[in-house]
Amino acid sequence: MIASKLQSAVEAILFAAGEPIELDRIATVLEIEPELADQILYNLAADLDERNSGICLLKLGDKYQLSSRMEYAEIIRDFLELRKNTPLSQAAFEVLAVIAYNQPVTKSFVEQVRGVDCSGVITTLCQKKLIEEKGRLDLPGRPLIYGTTPEFLRAFCISSLDELPPLPVNETETDKDEKTEDISDQTVITEE
Repeated sequence: MIASKLQSAVEAILFAAGEPIELDRIATVLEIEPELADQILYNLAADLDERNSGICLLKLGDKYQLSSRMEYAEIIRDFLELRKNTPLSQAAFEVLAVIAYNQPVTKSFVEQVRGVDCSGVITTLCQKKLIEEKGRLDLPGRPLIYGTTPEFLRAFCISSLDELPPLPVNETETDKDEKTEDISDQTVITEE
């Protein structure tokens, strides 16, 4: 298949899927090498940008998805008459930050860091698909562990967790944090 046909095929696949698709899966379906698929995706993104398309190609970790551009969000909402999403609460942002920077983590770890019960907030974040269950720890009680999702990356317009801003640290907090981490690791193991 020639390059322009491959690019059109990739665009059609991403449009039809409506969700993030792994690079390897695209390469397998088109029977091409992942490196070539990556180059085709790069060219597709450049083509969409060059012609000022209303859609763009998002890279979410090792997955790709077509999306409408941010500048058209209000127009799309008005057209679809969608109710604006309720913003996240301060507690939800705090829980999300703890999970994003420390994942995978248990609910008890998040609660230990925040000092309050987080059951409701974790449930809400799961419903919004910003976090998900990533499995269970092999400890008594088999506690669930949580991590972020591709939806989290899309919501915060980042392609990987490496793009999260670094946490501010000063010397006195560093010593204190190291002691807290040691205690938190022990507490999570003994409580669960």
